[in-house]
Amino acid sequence: MLPKCFAQNCLSSGTGKLQTDLGYTKLRWLLTVVGLLLYFTDIWTDLGLSLKYLLDEDYIWSALTLAFVVAGLLVTQIFSHAWYEDDLDDALVDHRREAVAWGASRRTLVVIHLCGVGIFSRYYDLLKSSFGVVWLEKESLDKAERREVHYGLFCHATDLSMLKLFEAFLESVPQLLLQIYIIQDHGQASVLQYVSIIFSFFNIAWSLVDYRRCLRRSLPHVQEMPSGLPTAIYILYKLFTIGSHVLSYSLLLILSPYCVIALTAILWFLGTLWSHVLGTNFCTTRRHEIVYRIVVGFILTHTFFNVKGKDTKRDMAVYYIVYSFVNMASPLLLGSFKPEVQTEMFFQVISGLIIGGTALGIVFLLSYYRYLHPREKIRDGDEVDAIGNDIKTINRMSRFLVP
Repeated sequence: MLPKCFAQNCLSSGTGKLQTDLGYTKLRWLLTVVGLLLYFTDIWTDLGLSLKYLLDEDYIWSALTLAFVVAGLLVTQIFSHAWYEDDLDDALVDHRREAVAWGASRRTLVVIHLCGVGIFSRYYDLLKSSFGVVWLEKESLDKAERREVHYGLFCHATDLSMLKLFEAFLESVPQLLLQIYIIQDHGQASVLQYVSIIFSFFNIAWSLVDYRRCLRRSLPHVQEMPSGLPTAIYILYKLFTIGSHVLSYSLLLILSPYCVIALTAILWFLGTLWSHVLGTNFCTTRRHEIVYRIVVGFILTHTFFNVKGKDTKRDMAVYYIVYSFVNMASPLLLGSFKPEVQTEMFFQVISGLIIGGTALGIVFLLSYYRYLHPREKIRDGDEVDAIGNDIKTINRMSRFLVP
């Protein structure tokens, strides 16, 4: 069964146009496998690191490392199950008169998500469904049927990429910060800590690129993100801005963990409040919408996303002015209140990385949105919500966060 978003998305409106190439290719299938391996390895590396801290009697580090893993898993299970429930509203009915989505009934889906394997279930469904399409492609399908099947796969891949994005910012980014701080605090690190940092970094990078490409591919009225230079500049912009922000937080942690907690709480509150003021309508229930706005608030503490369809130039400018101020202030504050660290090599290296990363991130940001950002003649590619005010049904994909 195809997600219900397909029937809504594949209609071309007067203000948009269908993308012409919607093929779910063999390369795309292999990249999905790579994404699964990165996700699996990142989680299990962090679980192994939590166990190591526990055995070393570093109970606080063990608990925090595990807490970030649990937070990412919990939120992704909530939204994965909610989206399956949405799809079940228009689902097929099996011989027992039960609605089924991707071969699973409501009771089965509840059990899957209570066990915390919702994302793995989605990976299995997508890989299984797409395998028969890309590796054993049926010649009997005409052009329209083929496009329908391939487009349905991209809809499912976009749901999965959104969940991976949630996981990356609720688990991988905080984990990256925590492990960097522990290394700074102890002055030495184990191989497992470095492995955890590496896989967290790659998981963040992969999630950002995969989400952006899948989302634009699943919206027929939005131009697809070109590969090559535009993708490279975009990912450099995100990685330099996020990386320098994480490093600035690591210096503030050395100054005072309470300072970081207070700063994060303030930025999270402002991000959540902004989502509330904009009146996001991402979820079909009020309780899920509240959770969604809370999650968006956490994402906005690390990087900028367009929460709802609107011109975001002013919002983005304000965001990155505050972001740059925080980044530049962290080494100044640490150097002022703890002058003894000014001669330390780690302080000099990290301060240089923060300043250089911030500058390069802003340069790549301006370059991307000025010269490389794909745009439509009528509808700007950054818009997220309805194509027109007269459209009553806004599909799930069009309400996703837009990078």
